[in-house]
Amino acid sequence: MAYQWPMAAQELFEERRPQMINLGLPRADVEAVRDAIAVMWPDAPGGWVHEWSALAARYAAEGRHDLAHLAYGWAKFPVLADEAKRSALARQIEQYELAASDFPVPFERRVLELPHQGGTTPVAVHLLGPSGRPVLVASGGLDSFKMDLHPLLVQFVLRGGVQVMAFDLPGTGEARVPLTAAGGYDIVQGLVDHARTLGNGKVGHFGFSMGGYFAAHSGLAGLVDAAVDLGGPIRDSFTEGNLKQLMFGMADIFGNCLGFDSRPEPSEVLGRLGGFPLDELLAQDLNCPMLVVNGADDVHVTQSDTLLFEGRRATDVTLVPDSGHVASSKLPEVVPAIASWLAEHLG
Repeated sequence: MAYQWPMAAQELFEERRPQMINLGLPRADVEAVRDAIAVMWPDAPGGWVHEWSALAARYAAEGRHDLAHLAYGWAKFPVLADEAKRSALARQIEQYELAASDFPVPFERRVLELPHQGGTTPVAVHLLGPSGRPVLVASGGLDSFKMDLHPLLVQFVLRGGVQVMAFDLPGTGEARVPLTAAGGYDIVQGLVDHARTLGNGKVGHFGFSMGGYFAAHSGLAGLVDAAVDLGGPIRDSFTEGNLKQLMFGMADIFGNCLGFDSRPEPSEVLGRLGGFPLDELLAQDLNCPMLVVNGADDVHVTQSDTLLFEGRRATDVTLVPDSGHVASSKLPEVVPAIASWLAEHLG
């Protein structure tokens, strides 16, 4: 359920460099790894996974498990397409748990058995923050998983007054099932139901990138009490035209997450995305309070997928200027604003 594809490592690195830095890694170390990387897939000097893993191992040896788990997160990026990437994920989990004793918030790891397409599937979740609060179900996207977003999620705990329950989307991270719309809805519903038993009864949903799609679904369907979509595709991003112009390997990242084991044709990817557009829910008026945010210069998600929420009841929309996908270059400003919104709507 994975494959490699031709990918210019330096182009991908430059597109994601703001995210690397704004989610917690020292700029000088990021730039040193950038200079060392020449190719995407080989697990050898000059290869993406090798160079990031070398930095992570250095951090671990220095006792900086907080940085080591972030660096291993970039080592396994963008998909778990080979054993070296899967090994980097395993090391990331190990380093994350070693770092947990120094987290500024309480931490607990659980594995839940949740509904999925008529059966069940195990879903690993990370609980961050004190109990008794509103619970924020949260996920990353197709290539940035729950541990990769740790610094951002901690800010929601500290500034937003929530307990976070983080998970990986189907087709990513520790998930055991491929990405589908219906399967994802099943898992989210199970998480929301579980979250209602944990805190004060209120539940929100935050999603980053593709996670924002599922947060938007939860919000539009009224499944939660508040929802935040940061950079999620909604409708127009799932068209053939947008799929064909995706950059920086995003079409193949989708292909991996959707369960293909060799590089598919665009029409095959589009076929598996057919159930994703949220037209039906957009036509209804069921939504809870929602916040929809993205960068104005996103090359993956169309501007229209953010702007179509303008004028909707109980919905705040922000298109961040001079910033790309998930407003990654402006996260130091965007994250506190989201946290304040969460405190207002879930507090």
